[in-house]
Amino acid sequence: MKRILLGLAAATLCSLAANAGDTVQDWDQAKAPPPPALKDVTVKAATTSFLILDIEAATCNEKGRPRCVAEVPAMAAFLKKARDAKMLVTYSNTGRGSPETIMPPLKPMEGEHVVKASVNKFRGTDLEQYLKDKKIETVIICGTTAFGASLHTATAASARGLKVIIPVDCNPGSSVYEEQAALFSMVNGPGTAANLTATRLSMIKID
Repeated sequence: MKRILLGLAAATLCSLAANAGDTVQDWDQAKAPPPPALKDVTVKAATTSFLILDIEAATCNEKGRPRCVAEVPAMAAFLKKARDAKMLVTYSNTGRGSPETIMPPLKPMEGEHVVKASVNKFRGTDLEQYLKDKKIETVIICGTTAFGASLHTATAASARGLKVIIPVDCNPGSSVYEEQAALFSMVNGPGTAANLTATRLSMIKID
């Protein structure tokens, strides 16, 4: 009897597995969820930092990421707005980058802080302490690729108790799918959902 029951259980499991199908084969059934609602945001210049992540010639170019190049003018316009409001501006480079390789409209001014790291800009850098010393409570993140530095730095910032603002028009991807997937992860993911707001650069008001 015991062997019969074990045999029936095994057959049932095999049947369920067969009916479930292969994970990858099921992916073509995926449907993109509705875009998240974009919200107006008001920030205080004194307690907010504008993070410009990896906007370098090697990572933001017409060949590899034309969507990034297209968004540079909007980033540059917001950068001027942030500087005029005396907001703290903070930069990052990739491992091979430097302040000199940052796209010309966005180059750091003397005294603006630059860190160098992989996708999580808090890891192995002084970014956390620097923002603490400056009494920063909110970060506005623009990055060269949404599912790279933007996603990972946003998650790290949220884990440190910072409020995170992600403007959709300065977090591009190599494809629309990358942008959608990264934004969905940031808006809904357990590491960021409670502290993150999706918006547009034009929807951010600085007090």
